[in-house]
Amino acid sequence: MIAPQSALHRANMNEANTKAHLDAQCDEDSEDCDCCAGSGRKTSAQATESEHGSAAQVPLGPRPEVDQPRIARAVREILIAMGEDPDRDGLLETPKRVAKAYSEMFRGLREDVSKHLARTFEQRSDELITVTNINFFSVCEHHLLPFHGQAHVAYIPRHGRVVGLSKLARTVEVFAQRPQLQERLTDQIADALVEHLDAAAVAVLVEGEHMCMKMRGVRSHDARMTTVARRGTFRTDERRGAEAVQFVRDLAHRARA
Repeated sequence: MIAPQSALHRANMNEANTKAHLDAQCDEDSEDCDCCAGSGRKTSAQATESEHGSAAQVPLGPRPEVDQPRIARAVREILIAMGEDPDRDGLLETPKRVAKAYSEMFRGLREDVSKHLARTFEQRSDELITVTNINFFSVCEHHLLPFHGQAHVAYIPRHGRVVGLSKLARTVEVFAQRPQLQERLTDQIADALVEHLDAAAVAVLVEGEHMCMKMRGVRSHDARMTTVARRGTFRTDERRGAEAVQFVRDLAHRARA
């Protein structure tokens, strides 16, 4: 008869399996790294463009409320695992603070962007509408480290229906406040404008700085990633799409000059 495994033995086995899994990962500076290449991102050129459809969507659906006590317990365990004393004065309330911060930082998981884009206005126009330099803060889902930057949005209305400019910023915010990839963030913004506004053409340009590259790994302090998503006419007409992206880029950079 085989004796049941003790809880300590099971914990040690889990730790060993986890370590083996981590050891099997490639060097994080490699182009084959799951963290850098798993999403299609390249280490040598921090620029991608999505033109042939949207990235894989993260299923939303009903989500339970954030379990802050559970997050706090996990943070306490992380502190212990690092060799810290979670009961010293400076760290005593840290697990609760992190849990509260995560609830705010990831509130986009429980928000539906349709509530911001549902209200439109009639404005007979088929010209380009742009909003540039929409600041955002997000968290990379690979290392749970922040990335931030600016999103630039341009669209051509269909049937003369437009949305308030602040709603475009809200749309960026909803998608940014989730565990994210910049590539997916760019696609989700573009797809939302097509789905909810029935826009004839959409171009979204996102520029981001990633702490997972600045604080660790390659420590490339000046690296800046650019992603582009084009939909509608801006995708089917290469010349118009390229011109729209360049126009938006010039507007954004001129405003920051």
